[in-house]
Amino acid sequence: VQLQASGGGLVQPGGSLRLSCKVSGFSLDSYAIGWFRQAPGKEREGLSCMHGSDGRTWYADSVEGRVTISKDNAKNVFYLQVDDLQRDDTALYHCAANPPTKGCGLQVVDGSLELSSEYETWGQGTQVTVSS
Repeated sequence: VQLQASGGGLVQPGGSLRLSCKVSGFSLDSYAIGWFRQAPGKEREGLSCMHGSDGRTWYADSVEGRVTISKDNAKNVFYLQVDDLQRDDTALYHCAANPPTKGCGLQVVDGSLELSSEYETWGQGTQVTVSS
């Protein structure tokens, strides 16, 4: 089971990027998929996930309305579209996947729903830098 992230780069504020995660060794039909990011000096942040069984999605409040998670089962690729990028979005973005038994891994922390980092398989990360 492997994940290969790509699509990061340097983008101006207000711009957009589509991050890709190519999977091998498992089927996107059943696995849950997630996107995380980690900025220098900050904790890893869960951004979005999609359940494998029914395609239900979840987005973090910090990015909802600006990101869209999607997948192409036939190509074994899933995506994160990020729009209206701002300097605070500068980070290393990781894709991750969980088997059907674990699902998205959403958990309640201090009264808020967050994405657990306990995913079984991780990609290597792709750097997104937002700068003018």
